[in-house]
Amino acid sequence: MDYRKKIVYQSNYWYNDGLRKAQIRDMSGAIASLRSSLQFNRENIAARNLLGLVYYGIGEVPKALVEWIISKNLRPRDNIANYYIDTVQSAAAELETINHAIKKYNQCLAYCRQNGEDLAVIQLKQVVASHPTFLKAYQLLALLYLHTGQYTRARQMVRQARKLDVGNETTLRYMRELTSRQGRKRQRPLKSKEDAVEYRHGNEMIIQPKHSRLKEMANHLAVANIFVGAAIGAAIIWFLVAPAVNQSSSDRLNSQMRDYSDQIQSLEAQVSAQTRTLDDYRAAGEALEANASAAEGYEKLMTVSDQYDSEEYSNASMAEALLEISKDTLGEKGQALYDELAANVFPGACESYLASGTEALEAADYETAIGDLGKVVRMDAGYNEGQALYELARAYWNNGDSENASKYFQQVVDGYGDSEYAEDAQQSLDEIAGSQTQDGEDGNSTAEE
Repeated sequence: MDYRKKIVYQSNYWYNDGLRKAQIRDMSGAIASLRSSLQFNRENIAARNLLGLVYYGIGEVPKALVEWIISKNLRPRDNIANYYIDTVQSAAAELETINHAIKKYNQCLAYCRQNGEDLAVIQLKQVVASHPTFLKAYQLLALLYLHTGQYTRARQMVRQARKLDVGNETTLRYMRELTSRQGRKRQRPLKSKEDAVEYRHGNEMIIQPKHSRLKEMANHLAVANIFVGAAIGAAIIWFLVAPAVNQSSSDRLNSQMRDYSDQIQSLEAQVSAQTRTLDDYRAAGEALEANASAAEGYEKLMTVSDQYDSEEYSNASMAEALLEISKDTLGEKGQALYDELAANVFPGACESYLASGTEALEAADYETAIGDLGKVVRMDAGYNEGQALYELARAYWNNGDSENASKYFQQVVDGYGDSEYAEDAQQSLDEIAGSQTQDGEDGNSTAEE
């Protein structure tokens, strides 16, 4: 058996082990086995798709999408990962809810670092309600309940976490902690032998609890307290109650003022909380759009990379696909790959689009000329010492758009003053300015008439 067969065998072995663990909801064990499978064979599509499903099952939707996107790029056709990705993306409302729940979970971690356990508990309840398969949220909520001594609620959260992943080490550690704390029972103090009183009555020994004597003494003292209380009550009425009556009106007014102040502060707090909630929703929506844009851009980038490797696509078609990608949304590695592809594709595409755009300009097909020459300027604004800018300005001018024509003629004059196009561009600018001045004078003459 050669090394390749051994590697494939080991990868399939760990895949089968991960599948067996996933079937009994040992998600942590399944993740470890499937990662081992992919270490032996990164192109094991079945293992990668199953790893995405396992992540999805414990609420880690972003990690699941990453695995499925990689799987799709490794095998674009006949891959069930396409169905998984389409299913997640089609449920836009659910995806937004999950994204919002993850942001709230991260905020709860910040609350915990700032000793804001109460706020974290309130937020986490909302997280598990909106995202019921989010394992980490259940674990953090259980930890907070443990920390605050709410063992019954902690046990409920641990049970929910165990249903999602029976083999998770963090969940098992919390279970052991709950069991150990339950076993620490407090011992009740022993009764003292001195709790009873012994005395003789004739020839008999009488044993009587101390609390009986105390009860008798309490009965005698109660009678005395009645008289003392009556005297004290009379003194209170004489010295305190009468002056208090005079102050009752002002006290009621002050109390009402405090109540109104508290109500105003409560309303202000509610408005502030609603404002923060609205800001959170807006931020979550913007983050969701950014994540979706980044995923789409990364997918298009990988498609262009595959097209470039296949050597079956023209530079113009690949360049057009690259221009549709927002480079700023890509990560560091994605931007590096974008720059590498652009360096290889854009020069040939610029030459092709410049030729087609100039040809369309001479044929008076100005819309096509603007589109093709605009692509050249987006890829390389200074292509051929400003020729692309100059031809684009001419296309706009002939199409009746003097504003854009002036902009691009001015860029030729400012950036490429030594080129052969600078003098013609300046003459065109003077003609545009003169025609605008003439139009203004004609308008004024008509108004005077």
